[in-house]
Amino acid sequence: MKVRTRSSAIIGSICLFATIALGSASAAPERSAEAAVSLTKVATAKNPTAGVAGPGDSVWVAERAGTVRALSDQGLSEPLLDISAETTNDGERGLLGIAFDKDFAHFYISFTDLQGNSKVDEFAVADGKIEPDTRRTVLTQTQPFANHNGGDLAFGPDGYLYIALGDGGSGGDPQGNGQNLGTLLGKLLRIDPGGGDPYAIPKDNPLVGTEGAKGEIWSYGLRNPWRFSFDKGTGDLLIGDVGQNAWEEIDWAAAASKGGENYGWGEMEGTHPYQDGKEPANHVPPVHEYDRSGLACSVTGGYVYRGEAIPDLKGQYVYGDYCDGTLRTLTIENGKVTAKGDLGVNGGEVVSFAQGGDGELYVMDLGGAINRIDPA
Repeated sequence: MKVRTRSSAIIGSICLFATIALGSASAAPERSAEAAVSLTKVATAKNPTAGVAGPGDSVWVAERAGTVRALSDQGLSEPLLDISAETTNDGERGLLGIAFDKDFAHFYISFTDLQGNSKVDEFAVADGKIEPDTRRTVLTQTQPFANHNGGDLAFGPDGYLYIALGDGGSGGDPQGNGQNLGTLLGKLLRIDPGGGDPYAIPKDNPLVGTEGAKGEIWSYGLRNPWRFSFDKGTGDLLIGDVGQNAWEEIDWAAAASKGGENYGWGEMEGTHPYQDGKEPANHVPPVHEYDRSGLACSVTGGYVYRGEAIPDLKGQYVYGDYCDGTLRTLTIENGKVTAKGDLGVNGGEVVSFAQGGDGELYVMDLGGAINRIDPA
């Protein structure tokens, strides 16, 4: 995704400024009943990039330069972790993702190191506090360019850690990484960080035993899967994958999926052949796509709302776009968009969402504002 401060870029794709136009990979769905929402500013961070539900009903927030703070009713804490001396935030780099395992026993960070490589590190957590001396590196991936790092992390309903990596950067996937099963770039990975040293590959990963393929791969054909999430209600997977020049896409996989989905990049951009690309026979088209005929430039994947505060929003996938800022929704049934909506609020430079332990959603503006989505 291309994410910029007002003066500098952070996450991948070329921003084109004008009104967003929404499209779909299938027949136009009905408009959903609009939930009445408002945005309540709960904190100001320094370039927030990611958030995750933490111990004690908190939400932990990653700041791009390398700090992690906890958001509670008292606001943002002092840094709980500071790796700012170990990361670089030029281009689209920085501290890009954070995650807890289900028992809050381990905390994971995804960042680019001083050489620009993607790294995932693990810390043990005791009594809600990080134990710095337990730090270990779980995974390292060399990055050929400074953009399209991906960087999101999340534990799936199966208890495994999923890691999103972009195609390596530049533009147009010059190395062909999206369709190359011999690299981790352009992929969503699935690993067991506690099952081996430094991790184990689950035996039921789709490409285990496939000659020339990386066993860590869960799905592929991704350009820059900046934000992905699992539906707390169904376990379904949703990925916001940033497009090249024309189309932003949201990919979907059922909770029962065995993995192996090919989302098409760099042969396809959404449902459209990219340049002279040919649609792969196993291409899984996006559940939704929209073009850049307006302000849109970079999709920011969000979450299916499973909170209690806004009943009319339940079951709808909330997402945004970094340049447009408007929060929108999709209702997805059996892998098809049956309704789409516009929440009528603007989150600014929408770089990320966070879901609290109670299912309520927060939207993060790269400029600093953290807003909770509340009933109007």
